[in-house]
Amino acid sequence: MELRWWSIEVLDGPRGTARAWRESLGNNLVEAAVTNGAYRWEWTVHQWGVLFEIAFHTDEAWSAYRALPVVSAALDAVPDAAHGLYVYPGRGGSGGRTEPRTTRPISGGGAAEMPLPEIRELLTLRDGRRPAFTLGIHQLV
Repeated sequence: MELRWWSIEVLDGPRGTARAWRESLGNNLVEAAVTNGAYRWEWTVHQWGVLFEIAFHTDEAWSAYRALPVVSAALDAVPDAAHGLYVYPGRGGSGGRTEPRTTRPISGGGAAEMPLPEIRELLTLRDGRRPAFTLGIHQLV
């Protein structure tokens, strides 16, 4: 049985916190989900807000859930209506990975200093002659 997961991220904003939004409207979202065929759901509280992940058997069930007036009203009431709501398919949480990342060397950490390019200057003596040798001088940055 394959589930279609959807994520609703709500960020804190100028009209309040996402936790307060969840406390006031979260039960309505869950009740609407259960009565419209949701198979699983999960709330996660983060320092930036809350994440509501919900799974349906079909995309049509999600579309019917999303079109409900109670769901539209709840999403319209998020604390930051302009920049604080993300609705997208799949599991979310701003992680993007389902398993932990492996350790890798830090880019540039412990790297050797790049050698400076050598500039070869020709000296000109007071009488206008050039010497038979050159000086190797490094350019300082």
